[in-house]
Amino acid sequence: MKKTYYLFNPGRLVRKDNTLKFTPVDEAGNDQKPRYLPVEQVEELYTFGALDANSALYNFLGKNQVPVHFFDYYENYTGSFMPKDALLSGKLLIAQVEKYKKKADRLEIAKKILDGASFNILKNLRYYNSRGKVLDEIIETIESYRKILPEAKAIDELMGFEGNIRRIYYEAFELIINDFSMQGRSYRPPKNEVNALISFGNMMCYSQCLRAIHQTQLNPTVSYLHQPGERRFSLALDIAEIFKPILVDRVIFKVLNKKEIQTRDFEKSLNRVLLKPGGKKKFIQAFENRLTETIMHRNLKRKVSYKHLIKLECYKLVKHIMGIEDYKPLKMYW
Repeated sequence: MKKTYYLFNPGRLVRKDNTLKFTPVDEAGNDQKPRYLPVEQVEELYTFGALDANSALYNFLGKNQVPVHFFDYYENYTGSFMPKDALLSGKLLIAQVEKYKKKADRLEIAKKILDGASFNILKNLRYYNSRGKVLDEIIETIESYRKILPEAKAIDELMGFEGNIRRIYYEAFELIINDFSMQGRSYRPPKNEVNALISFGNMMCYSQCLRAIHQTQLNPTVSYLHQPGERRFSLALDIAEIFKPILVDRVIFKVLNKKEIQTRDFEKSLNRVLLKPGGKKKFIQAFENRLTETIMHRNLKRKVSYKHLIKLECYKLVKHIMGIEDYKPLKMYW
């Protein structure tokens, strides 16, 4: 069974026959005990330290369809090495672009994405409201925004609704999380522990969505809710909106309220707060556990993992774009 591997330390990654040999180095530049990863067992790699590798290594990874996601010291996602597209469809690409170019079609898809995202946000709020957190007023406010989403006439207006829903939703974090204060959303840099977890978790979710898109024939640069731009895979941002409440936010609530991650797991400087390597490992483990959880799928009549749900979401979008079946965003029904 293939696994995702995380490389936290700086080091060298080389090919050794059909194995990946990773040799971490310490702060003094001394080699540590190497790790050997059989390539047939590697689904993808996440690197959080400086990685010394050559073109032969990336050729090997490409042939074996192993992507590599890069994060800098400050936990910012900086890019991905993606293998050559094995699934190409000119017909789908043309249809995907046409859906973007037609204002009504793009707006329809964008509304559905935000409808799914806001529904899942409400699902989180109702879950914690039923467990003693007083969130009725926040729930009512977000419900009022959801009612007027269909009336949006432009993407900018829709993004305005999205920003308001998120702002109000983040107010609930103060009530849901026990021992930490969010004090509003701060991005680059995150100003406190909760914001550090949100930023880190959102980037993990984004890279999972990018991987799922790459496993379909969708083009990751053609998006509908977010504006396509240079040097970013904006469709992954679209898909991530639906899954951030399900994957990232629920993991944050769990690791903080169950004290799996505590103040000592963060590194504080004058202008930012970051997860220490140990804190990253704890969050990633909780995130991986969430990805592998399963639910009974209504249509497939079998259990599927949260990770597989992302891929299924991409396929639903493909069917919509090709005129096979109307897109219905994932809404938590469990």
